[in-house]
Amino acid sequence: MTTSAPPDVDLALVGGGGAASLVLAALDRHGVRDLRVAVVDPVHRRGQDRTWAFWDHPGNDLDPMLAASWQQVEVATPAGRRVLDLAPLRYAMLRSGPVYDRAAEAERRLDIRRIVAPVDTLHDDGGHVTVHVGGGRPALRASWVLDSRPRPPRRPGRTNWLQHFRGWWLESEAPVFDPTRAVLMDFRTPQPARGVSFGYVLPVSDRYALVEYTEFSPDLLSDAGYDAALAGYRDLLGLDPARLRVREVENGVIPMTDGPFDARPSPRVVRLGTAGGATRPSTGFTFSAMRRQAEQVAAALAAGRPPVPGPAYPRRHRWMDSVALRALDAGGVGGPEFFARLFDRNPAGRVLRFLDGATTPAEELAVMSSTRLLPMVAAAAGDVGARLRDRLGPARRSATWTVPPPVLGGRTDVDG
Repeated sequence: MTTSAPPDVDLALVGGGGAASLVLAALDRHGVRDLRVAVVDPVHRRGQDRTWAFWDHPGNDLDPMLAASWQQVEVATPAGRRVLDLAPLRYAMLRSGPVYDRAAEAERRLDIRRIVAPVDTLHDDGGHVTVHVGGGRPALRASWVLDSRPRPPRRPGRTNWLQHFRGWWLESEAPVFDPTRAVLMDFRTPQPARGVSFGYVLPVSDRYALVEYTEFSPDLLSDAGYDAALAGYRDLLGLDPARLRVREVENGVIPMTDGPFDARPSPRVVRLGTAGGATRPSTGFTFSAMRRQAEQVAAALAAGRPPVPGPAYPRRHRWMDSVALRALDAGGVGGPEFFARLFDRNPAGRVLRFLDGATTPAEELAVMSSTRLLPMVAAAAGDVGARLRDRLGPARRSATWTVPPPVLGGRTDVDG
């Protein structure tokens, strides 16, 4: 009996979610027409299964797909509310359906092969990568693989938190939302004993909005806990539940850790999305870095170069995230105070560029000087000590960390 060799492709996308969809659209936009490309995923993604929020400049290829965007956002604390003018930036909301539709169009235009199956293993021999699907069957052989499946860090971080949330898409009988302004962070929610909580509101119209409760903390809530927290935030906003209808529910769990993600696990395998370091450890924001990765991959392939994007964030930003997570975890600074001071003492554009990893060292000094000095110095010293212990002592075992599970009863959003 002979077994036929698996087909050869130039590029295989393992995982077909947001990261892969952005790559497909970018390949089409950059005119990459001469590559053999395949997508391998057990699910063919369609429809609305997640929502991304991010900031950028208006007037780009995402404009036709946005559900809404705002040039004013609000940050609220028990001490008061602050309205931020983001111009020339905007805060934008993008639902997954248009992203998947655009990726499907790119698939047709680029004549992409799709294999609907779970991937078991990737075998990289240095020249090609063999993609094995269910039962160990070799499904194809690729010159390069872009892998966006959820993966834990190479080793656990010194601080390991989760961003976990539940949101209700609320439809109101009467106008109750302000569609010209989003609530970016509302820290008037009850704060957990260890961690940070806040609500936010993303209005699509005066009668329809995503209202969400989010925690940054080490542990998940129960299913009932998320609903109770969301109901409490709805009441805090003064919304009458008798005049509201919950049209959709969104849940998510995103890692917030300073553990290093292995963006290049073997010579010809490149990881994208959260697995490739696109999630900002101190905030959980992922989409902008994921989009940058897609653009860099497509530009490289269009120029005949290997599809290897640069680091998602500068090294100094990853260090600052480690310090911030340590300070929050130790209780040296409170979450509401930390974020409120950032926005109170800096122009909104500078804070958003900082959170996106796009600031200059001079701007970063200005941002850091707006935080409380002593707790941050203590956290920085603790981080240095922990790094020394890592070098001199036995490595932390990766088995102590698992990929965050989905929230009970809902969907998960682990790649952005």
